[in-house]
Amino acid sequence: MSSAVLVVIAVLAIGAGSLFVASLASRPPAGLGVRGDRLAACPSSPNCVSTQAEDRDHWIRPIDTDHPDPLIVIRQILQQFPRVTVVSDTATYVHAEFRSRLFRFPDDVEFFCSPDTGRIHFRSASRLGHSDLGVNRARMEEIRERFLRAVTADSAKTTTPRQQPVAAG
Repeated sequence: MSSAVLVVIAVLAIGAGSLFVASLASRPPAGLGVRGDRLAACPSSPNCVSTQAEDRDHWIRPIDTDHPDPLIVIRQILQQFPRVTVVSDTATYVHAEFRSRLFRFPDDVEFFCSPDTGRIHFRSASRLGHSDLGVNRARMEEIRERFLRAVTADSAKTTTPRQQPVAAG
């Protein structure tokens, strides 16, 4: 191999290692959590979605449900994903950290269930970088779909089948 190729490989390896170390050393941003029934606003970068965003690029539809404890379902769904750590968990709020497969880039994902409406608000934001190539939006749409399937399956289990009349004989 030529020395130029070895230099390129070394530079790429150092860059990849630096990204990996930076991702592991990153800390959650200040301001996460619920304040006055609101999650933190998204930054101007395109790597965040929120049900409470006031601009079209960051906004995503919340989950409306009449499930008696929807965060139980959210917690069960989070357990189905690889590389997820629940950082904070209360009766109305869950903060989870998702890590990417290759470089372990962290994304902060928050869920807030409004006790008044039962609506689940959520926010998903990359901690590092500028663009996420749509990963946060896709993840939250998948969680919404899993949630709706889970509560539909739960209601089907609890619904009793109609009683069939017994023929008198």
